[in-house]
Amino acid sequence: MSTPIPEIRRLKDLSTLVSLSKRRGFVFQSSEIYGGLGSCWDYGPLGSLMKLNVKRAWWNAMTRRSDIVGLDAAILMHPTVWKASGHVDGFSDPLVDCKDCKTRFRADNTDSYINKKQCPVCGSKNLSEERQFNLMFKTHMGPLEDSASVVYLRPETAQGHFVNFQNCQQSSRYKIPFGIAAIGKSFRNEITPGNFIFRTREFEQMEMQYFVKPGTDEKYFSEWKERRWNFYKKFGIREENLKFKDHDKLAHYARAAVDVEYKFPMGFSELEGIHNRSDFDLSQHAKFSGKNLEYFNEAEKEKYIPYVIETAVGCDRLFLAFMCDAYREEVTTTKDESGKTTEDVRVVLGLHPDIAPIKVAVLPLSKKDELSLPAEALRDQLAEDFDVTYDETGSIGKRYRRADEVGTPFCVTYDFDTINDGAVTVRHRDKMTQERIKIKELNSYIAAQLKQFNN
Repeated sequence: MSTPIPEIRRLKDLSTLVSLSKRRGFVFQSSEIYGGLGSCWDYGPLGSLMKLNVKRAWWNAMTRRSDIVGLDAAILMHPTVWKASGHVDGFSDPLVDCKDCKTRFRADNTDSYINKKQCPVCGSKNLSEERQFNLMFKTHMGPLEDSASVVYLRPETAQGHFVNFQNCQQSSRYKIPFGIAAIGKSFRNEITPGNFIFRTREFEQMEMQYFVKPGTDEKYFSEWKERRWNFYKKFGIREENLKFKDHDKLAHYARAAVDVEYKFPMGFSELEGIHNRSDFDLSQHAKFSGKNLEYFNEAEKEKYIPYVIETAVGCDRLFLAFMCDAYREEVTTTKDESGKTTEDVRVVLGLHPDIAPIKVAVLPLSKKDELSLPAEALRDQLAEDFDVTYDETGSIGKRYRRADEVGTPFCVTYDFDTINDGAVTVRHRDKMTQERIKIKELNSYIAAQLKQFNN
């Protein structure tokens, strides 16, 4: 009898992922025992590993090039930085209050308000006037809480790149074109955050600013669009879930802007922004600081303010996209002799191995010391090279399913035959095939299998 081909069902709503994330230790509600804090999330044992892998994948894609350096800038910056960048005066959203249900909402992206001037929650037209709400978190530095001590939690990492442009360029001795990459926390007091970790008030950004000679900016803008698209393909995002969307209205500093959008369960939404920022940023900081931020091209004896091509993606949002794209349910339907139909559902996170939090699960066939003790030693052997978990609870089938559900590419079973032949069974998550591999060759075998995903 042939094995039934399973039906593949993809993720339909975020609630399924929220439940999986909490149950398996990917993402928890922040301060949950106190009722939680709105749109703030904690990354659990598996989530913290996976988030580190997401950042590592992006960081390597940027800094292993010969023309990009890294930066880790402070969260707190001189307040004039945010005056120069325009955030103090212009980083705001239009806010409206419903006087009946007390809901606060953005006036610029709520259809019921834009079209009907009514509350999107209760339908009331008893609304406040629109007012601008600055999204920066404000705090104070030092013992006195007065206007002279005001500082801001940065709303983006990019300004660290700009104020350190000369420091990075001169210390690295890189010539233009060159880039600066950074990963770090940013904070925005969003009016309407939501959709799990898609939009939060505290988040991590991964931004790269590529400094180029004016007149070459269009060329590099196109090149970075292609590079970023290929990044998503490399790590397994299905192309049918990606698209470019040009900005209908450009920011005051931009010459061109496009978003890479991903098809989340709530529809296509921004995943990454790619922008031609012109020379606005360095010109503004030169003006407000009084420092000359021109670049001198010694070979051609010319000076100019570089243009900037920016790529900016939220780590949390990319984490969510990887989870959404990887989630699948393999449903096998069978009928018994009476005609009764049953469904067997195998939940799999088909994550690229570089992104998966655990690479290998070690599963002794029995809890008996003769298997569990050498299996634990095997776990330690593999842990020298990979992120590994050890699981001896439940049937081997259930343990396979637990590993599938969190995206583990390989399960290694230590059985009674291993005692005699020194080999273990390696089961592949996606192909569902099994191979017998010698323990002494196992680390190199796993490494070779992982490498195949990047070829």
